[in-house]
Amino acid sequence: MIIAFGDGLFLRVLDGPLWYPAAVAVGIGVSVLFWLRKARSDARLPLIYLAGLAAGLMGASLAYFLAEGWSGRGPADPRAGLAGGKSVLGGLAGGYAGVELAKWRLGYTQTTGDLFAMIIPFGVVCGRIGCLLHGCCLGQVMTGPSWMVLADHSGVARWPAVPLEILFNLLFLAVVLALERAHALRGQRFHLYLISYGLFRFAHELWRDTPRLIGPISAYALMALALSFFGVWAWRRRAAANRH
Repeated sequence: MIIAFGDGLFLRVLDGPLWYPAAVAVGIGVSVLFWLRKARSDARLPLIYLAGLAAGLMGASLAYFLAEGWSGRGPADPRAGLAGGKSVLGGLAGGYAGVELAKWRLGYTQTTGDLFAMIIPFGVVCGRIGCLLHGCCLGQVMTGPSWMVLADHSGVARWPAVPLEILFNLLFLAVVLALERAHALRGQRFHLYLISYGLFRFAHELWRDTPRLIGPISAYALMALALSFFGVWAWRRRAAANRH
């Protein structure tokens, strides 16, 4: 059985299709192969990737728990929500911290963000495809033309939250590939992703079916805004370092 809720997914593997873990596994697997192909020049790079992955998973669980795991919408046992619920926003923050810590510990001074700017959107797309197939991470109930809504597994018309997030990440992936071909914004592409995804998610949260914290604002919306501000700070910090 798979129990879905909120920004992520709580999995109890008893029976039923495993759409979400299968999609996530594909995303991680392809990302690992891509990273190892790029990392042949330095044995520290696989360790940096693993540190980012581990910290990202922990951050994803923690952010979910802080945003809605306590709300009673998920498992009755809060520890289960902490272990199973996931948030993309927390994954981004945790992964960034894990990568930077690993680079500091290993004495690696080169930028890695441009690689992650290609890996992360692809991984998010894979995860959201799993959400779409399983029917979790829903938008709010709404009315409108059929092309504007997405029916959930109960036939209720909802805001197409998951397809729009897939579309955003595909568009960003196209942008970053164009930047790679143009040799533009080197060292800043992942910061661009943090800024743009944070702003997108802040606006998108108004239409997602997540617990509200202050009026129409959810905890995820506040996290998204913080992520954008951090991306701006990191962008300016990198730009200042490049000038010296």
